[in-house]
Amino acid sequence: MYLISACLAGVNCKYNGNNNYNEKAFELVKRGEAIPICPEQLGGLMTPRIPAEIRIINDNRRVINKNGEDVTAQFEKGANEVLQLCKKLNVDKVILQARSPSCGVGKIYSGDFDGTLIDGNGITAQLLIDNGIEVESL
Repeated sequence: MYLISACLAGVNCKYNGNNNYNEKAFELVKRGEAIPICPEQLGGLMTPRIPAEIRIINDNRRVINKNGEDVTAQFEKGANEVLQLCKKLNVDKVILQARSPSCGVGKIYSGDFDGTLIDGNGITAQLLIDNGIEVESL
């Protein structure tokens, strides 16, 4: 069993109210092999919501939305909810949406809202990695 970013399975939970539909992801959910999750919604954020990116502020990773508001607490809450689901369901692999400040694996946006990608992981991806859970991006 996998957990998978809900937006990949066609759920309209992306920041702009759309999704990142991926046929492979949809088929995993359809066959009952994956459970769709959205860390940002689990953290209490609405859909649609103001875009957010990770910035380093005073040597700390903070998630700041385009209006300058710090939404780190919501991103961390959602990440912890996903981790708890992994533990309760004995999930050892999670498939996440690329580039997201929650789910990005290996590459995320720079924090400048200019479309530039940098090396790094989203808040959820990093927490899962730190806890020995395999993450993969689509």
